[in-house]
Amino acid sequence: MDNVAEKKQIGTIFSGKALRKLIFPLVIEQTLAVTVGMADTMMIATRGENAVSGVSCVDTIVILLIGLFGAMATGGAVVCAQFLGHKDEKSACKAANQLYVAISILAIVLTVVSLLLNKQILTLIYKKLDPEVMAFARTYFYIVAASFPFLAVYNAGAALFRAMGNSKISMYVSFLMNVINIVGNAVFLFVFNMSVEGVALATLISRVVAAVLMTVLVGKKTNPIHIDSIFKLGFDFKMIKRILGIGIPNGLENSVFQLGKILVQGLTASFGTVAIAANAVANTVASFEVIPGSAMGLAMITVVGQCVGANDEKQMRYYTKKLMLISYAALIGLNILVLLGLDHIVKLYQLSDATASLAKQLMIIHSGFCMVIWPASFVLPNALRAANDVKFTMLASLFSMWTFRIFFSYILAGNLGMEVVGVWLAMIIDWGFRAIIFLIRFGRGGYRKHSFALKTPPGNA
Repeated sequence: MDNVAEKKQIGTIFSGKALRKLIFPLVIEQTLAVTVGMADTMMIATRGENAVSGVSCVDTIVILLIGLFGAMATGGAVVCAQFLGHKDEKSACKAANQLYVAISILAIVLTVVSLLLNKQILTLIYKKLDPEVMAFARTYFYIVAASFPFLAVYNAGAALFRAMGNSKISMYVSFLMNVINIVGNAVFLFVFNMSVEGVALATLISRVVAAVLMTVLVGKKTNPIHIDSIFKLGFDFKMIKRILGIGIPNGLENSVFQLGKILVQGLTASFGTVAIAANAVANTVASFEVIPGSAMGLAMITVVGQCVGANDEKQMRYYTKKLMLISYAALIGLNILVLLGLDHIVKLYQLSDATASLAKQLMIIHSGFCMVIWPASFVLPNALRAANDVKFTMLASLFSMWTFRIFFSYILAGNLGMEVVGVWLAMIIDWGFRAIIFLIRFGRGGYRKHSFALKTPPGNA
């Protein structure tokens, strides 16, 4: 009888309906983000492969900077979710206020640095870049950098709604943002006959609208988590410290990870425009292939965070395994579909024969391994982060990135002459190590000393 009662208790924090309400909007939101990225690439492709390459080079840098916003937002979401699980809405609202303060300051600093050091940053990373590609990259970088504060504010608001289990709001705002982006691209490219500056302007306008709307919505007092008036946020250094306790390790992990990708991108750029363009297209499609996994990773923050706040490890492990199974099932199905339709997908990008052939080769490598390795490499660690085990995930990820992805990129791509294919194979090796180390960590319960072994309030662990 005790076993039956115990089983009934499992899965009570989030019902099946509540999980579906959380996950489905996240999948749609991630799909929107990726499909718009694909649309951007296809639309700018009408201006030639040099324009595509210029945008791609900047996007790699921008992803590094945006990763900092995502890390900060994740830190805030974890703390807020833990307070909600602890039934402490007042503290959750304080954390939300401080998330807005911290992420806004960070975004403004990064914007100023990007605007002042535009040329130096691009030249440092892409020393051998074709002059025309560099010109496109500099123009695009200037305009997109101005959107960082707005994107940061949007990310903060979206993370807070997810922490509440209300992912519909971020989905709706994301939909509006992406519609504005695509329509703006069409207007600037095909009506005003602009080039990369048109794509960048559309991005800027869409992020401004999304930031304003998200701030208004998250300010509603009827939300379990809400912010005060934007002019009354103030500073609570103790709460900011809690957020940074999760956000800094996560941000450092994301930043160094993206820095490593930039270094590898610089290596890819040395192989010529065909390699750059093929790599850009393959990366765009690869982003589409991991959409369900990305959504599950975001769901992990909310679900596991609330389980930790409720001090219920059994529920935490139950939901982690459940979300992992969903991730694997979804990724297997989606990647098989991509492999079956690969020829049709590549045709959409109007590539030269050499570029199309290389892009297909890269996509096949990614699809094959994504189905079996990616969830354990990138979804599972979010469960550890939500349980405050951020230092371990950071150190494991950094070690894997620099030891396997970067080292083997130069060995396979450079020394063995495999060029961009070698870069992608090195990425798979990196995935494999991550998957092994995170599965062992979760299986042995190494996160316990940071969460369930401590009887402190959420965020202090």
